[in-house]
Amino acid sequence: MRPTHLAVFGVLLMGADDCLGSVQPAGSQGPVARSAHERIDERRQMVDTQIARPRDGRDPVSDARVIDAMLAVPRHAFVPAPVGDQAYGDTPLPIGHGQTISQPYIVALMTEHLRLPPAGKVLEVGSGSGYQAAVLAHLTPNVFTIEIVEELARTARQRLKDQGYASVQVRHGDGHLGWPEQAPFDAIIVTCAPEALPPSLWNQLRPGGRIVIPIGPVDRVQRLVVVSKSADGQRRTETITDVRFVPMIREPGTPRE
Repeated sequence: MRPTHLAVFGVLLMGADDCLGSVQPAGSQGPVARSAHERIDERRQMVDTQIARPRDGRDPVSDARVIDAMLAVPRHAFVPAPVGDQAYGDTPLPIGHGQTISQPYIVALMTEHLRLPPAGKVLEVGSGSGYQAAVLAHLTPNVFTIEIVEELARTARQRLKDQGYASVQVRHGDGHLGWPEQAPFDAIIVTCAPEALPPSLWNQLRPGGRIVIPIGPVDRVQRLVVVSKSADGQRRTETITDVRFVPMIREPGTPRE
């Protein structure tokens, strides 16, 4: 459910004195995660060199709320122990069941393009390890996330609770169907790639809202796009960049729309 960005990104680590922010920057929202005091320098370097001031030509992420959220969430708490030493590297990492936790830059980039209003309601399709949901929880208390792999849904729910993100609601289910009981949503983020935008997700988006989603076949380059809904329900699609995500899978028996 999480991607490998197609470009090859280098990392230039800097000293702690030249890094950004504090563990819970002034004005940031959301709880202080239980593990937030750990590996702070690594997290600052990740944000500085990969996200806010990348050294390799990729577009920087400049939204201060997103930067604060990336600084606040302890990524190492959302990766399996065998790859814990790589938690702040510029790469996706395996989390089991053929899935990955996204490269930090992609998490930040997608979150920025959501343009999530304070206290807005957001749906994530593809909970994975729970990391993206934790980042979103620093932007709004209204986070809903769906995971089709039951074991991942269970562990993400427990991990989020253990880290202090108790307001995040996690559901095991097929993301193609969205979460109709909680609709409409101000923003929807999809961390796995369908070949086309699922109609249910479009229908559950509030007018004025945005969907950030990778679209395309699993065996080809995909497009990371923003799909916006105007006040009168018109659709506008903008391509952000090329990516490669794992496919968005269906539960057996789920009807095609």
